[in-house]
Amino acid sequence: MIYADVIIDISLEKLDKTFQYLIPKELEDVIGLGTQVVIPFGNGSRRIKGYVVDISEEPKIDPACIKPLCGVAKDSLAIESQLISLAGWMKRNYGSTMNQALKTVIPIKKKESVKEKKVVSLVLSEEQAKVEFTNLVARKGHSVAKERLLAALMENRKIPWEDITGRLHVSTAIIREFEKNNWVSISAYRDYRNPINIDQGEKKDITLNEEQQQVVNQVFAHWQQDLQKTYLLYGVTGSGKTQVYMELIAGCIERGRSAIVLIPEIALTYQTVMRFYGRFGNKVSIINSRMTPGERFDQFERAKNGDIQIMVGPRSALFTPFSNLGIIIIDEEHETSYKSETVPKYHARETAIARAAMNHATVVLGSATPSVESFARAKSGEYELLTLTKRVEEKPLPACEIVDLRQELRKGNRSILSERLVELMEDRLAKGEQTMLFINRRGLMGFISCRACGHVIKCPHCDVSLSLHRGSKMQCHYCGYETEQPKVCPECGSKYIGGFKAGTQKFEEVVKARFPQARVLRMDMDTTKGKNGHQQILEAFSNEEADILIGTQMIVKGHDFPKVTLVGVLAADMSLNSSDFHSAERTFQLLTQAAGRAGRGSEPGQVVIQTYQPEHYSIVAASQQDYEKFFNQEILYRKIMGYPPAAHMLVIQVNGADENRAQMQAERIAEVIQRADSSVICMGPSDATIARINDVYKKILYLKDKDYQRLVKMKDAVEAYILEEKELKDISVWFDFDPMSGF
Repeated sequence: MIYADVIIDISLEKLDKTFQYLIPKELEDVIGLGTQVVIPFGNGSRRIKGYVVDISEEPKIDPACIKPLCGVAKDSLAIESQLISLAGWMKRNYGSTMNQALKTVIPIKKKESVKEKKVVSLVLSEEQAKVEFTNLVARKGHSVAKERLLAALMENRKIPWEDITGRLHVSTAIIREFEKNNWVSISAYRDYRNPINIDQGEKKDITLNEEQQQVVNQVFAHWQQDLQKTYLLYGVTGSGKTQVYMELIAGCIERGRSAIVLIPEIALTYQTVMRFYGRFGNKVSIINSRMTPGERFDQFERAKNGDIQIMVGPRSALFTPFSNLGIIIIDEEHETSYKSETVPKYHARETAIARAAMNHATVVLGSATPSVESFARAKSGEYELLTLTKRVEEKPLPACEIVDLRQELRKGNRSILSERLVELMEDRLAKGEQTMLFINRRGLMGFISCRACGHVIKCPHCDVSLSLHRGSKMQCHYCGYETEQPKVCPECGSKYIGGFKAGTQKFEEVVKARFPQARVLRMDMDTTKGKNGHQQILEAFSNEEADILIGTQMIVKGHDFPKVTLVGVLAADMSLNSSDFHSAERTFQLLTQAAGRAGRGSEPGQVVIQTYQPEHYSIVAASQQDYEKFFNQEILYRKIMGYPPAAHMLVIQVNGADENRAQMQAERIAEVIQRADSSVICMGPSDATIARINDVYKKILYLKDKDYQRLVKMKDAVEAYILEEKELKDISVWFDFDPMSGF
């Protein structure tokens, strides 16, 4: 016997109630995850529709009480079925309940109020209207409002309801009286909330250069052959990747299909959507977390109804319910924001490829600094590699120079601004050009470094920096190694050793004190809290209302400011020394992206990178804008240490209010893993980076293996143990495959 778990209404907020039905023998081959079925429901066995969310051979209740399915729904909505099937794929590959996966792929779980617009239309002929108007004027004590409304309708036979009640100051009662007299008819239509309140403006024709056209032709040729592929578009900063995206989307729309464009940050939405809206007009919409529930609901409804063909947004836009999806573009594909931080901890890149396979669609991953995983797959032939080696109009890449902060300290300069950077900033202010100062705050978890020699305290077993905890303890979050914080540098004996932390507000104060004549803007989480916070700051800087823009990584992602000729990187070491094996990769990407903001206009650009480790390969390669040089070094490190993509990782986090019980269960899970497959490397349990939050203790197990599916089997074994173990009611367990950050 095979049974199906069916969910009744996927629009409900709570998706945690399923009902089990028997799958008849004749339907076993046609029913799968996401299939819309007809079921007998309730005591009267009334027939309703539902979706299959799980299939098993185990009955949850007495088999005699389980009713059989009636059949497959004839008018099944393919898109809901597809998204539910995608949820099943995410559950299997990332570890979560089906309900958690469903809540992820169906972002709009309840219907919002529908906005309607009403139009009042004159039914009377011109002659009849004149007669009635004359009668109104002649009538003693007549209503001036009635006269005003009829006169307006004689001039314009259709008037929006809100114009009548607003501009004309006519009451609803009078409109209804006109309707009762058969003078007018009232019609209503759906008014979708549109988050794009901009004029399309003049459409600009785009002429691709030779490299861009070659990339587009290659993809179009594969479409002609009906090939479904994943492409990695590797192009230097300023090479015109967005223009390539738009040309591919245009080709996709010509074939009658839709497009999803993923972007890494809300900060990018405005500039990106302006570019796409200028080309495609009202075929484009956006989605982001700062929109109201009503706005989000309407955008998905517009997509489902075919009113739009392009959706632009961050990770959640991947689940736009297009019924004929043709292409998914992931811009800045290396960004960590494409990895979910909540269960299921899916990656948008892998999930996009899975969804594209269901649609026979194309995936394009674009970046000037591709993730090591994606570039390795392109090198192996798993992805098709497309390259853009030149900037648009062949503008030169900015000149980069590295400033050794150890030398600055020796010269007595303890400021966060090096002498060279100050000199160049003064020059730009004198010329009326703009400067961007990037504060590399990613990876801020208290690493210990020496300001005199640049030495960083690292784990002797894992080659990542140790994280500083309370009580002067330093710990590795891969193997649990612990040691005391040193008081002097073990490398040079200097007393200038300690945590490296700095905030954007502090940098802003220093810059304003040093350059009182400069107009300074700061862009970080504090200054962009409002709904349009990012847009307002970026527009002000773009309009040259400020000379210097200070910010974190949100200022270096894809923005194009022609007047920026100088970029200063104030703290390159912060991400370089995070307790994460991705640290060198993150540093190279951030520095390269930051450097790419300079020299996009008519004047050449210049970049200053301030660091305590000027000889590190990621910093040297970033200063030379040489991705392949960095990749060749980094992939060797990953192979030696067994980190992705050379191998795969699975982090299992055990959470509990009682620390001893959490530790005990984590140890039991480690035993389950060893019994299931002793060849899988299993380290821990140890404390998480933040070992306790809201009195919940977090214990970490760290698994490594070259075979991803073997780690999936370990996840399955742990899930089976959790279902069987009654003592785990007060313990929660979650899984994170190939984590993108420290833990």
